[in-house]
Amino acid sequence: MPRSMILASSSPYRRQLLEQLGLPFQCAAPHIKEEALPGEGAEALARRLAAEKATALGARFPDALIIGSDQVAELDGRPQGKPGNLENAIRQLQACSGRKVNFHTGISVLDTTSGRQHTEVEKFTVYFRDLPEQQILNYLEREQPFDCAGSFKVEGLGIALFEKMEGSDYNSLIGLPLIRLVTLLTEFGLNPLDTH
Repeated sequence: MPRSMILASSSPYRRQLLEQLGLPFQCAAPHIKEEALPGEGAEALARRLAAEKATALGARFPDALIIGSDQVAELDGRPQGKPGNLENAIRQLQACSGRKVNFHTGISVLDTTSGRQHTEVEKFTVYFRDLPEQQILNYLEREQPFDCAGSFKVEGLGIALFEKMEGSDYNSLIGLPLIRLVTLLTEFGLNPLDTH
């Protein structure tokens, strides 16, 4: 069995989620281009980027399980990126107001010892409340979620933006679908419940 587990991410949100499993791991930034290819849909983009993040670190960690993950928001069939700044976040939340938004979170596990890799996508849907502009501004001023897909932090005040949510793993909305990840890790011979 591989000696180490690597999270191919510099995201503090993903790191905190993975810590819940109680398994030793380290983080490493994968440094890939996170741009959609022409005509690439949100689900395909999330799948490809998750796999690329894992494989990007393969040479650095030749005897490890590497976990790659990427999340892409989708509105009206089009991928929505991280806002990056206040103006983009305002536009993004205005576009989402009163609407259904799908989040596709790709999760990929690469065993660099065998070269085996398994990649899946977890879908999660949120239904936004009708959001007056002042509420959007109040929210963005308080949480400044400019590095988050969808311009919100569901683990914080962002929960107040929604009427309802649909999906099998709430953690996927934060960026790492833990239920699906445990299934994948088990397939590679590592179950968090078997360790102590």
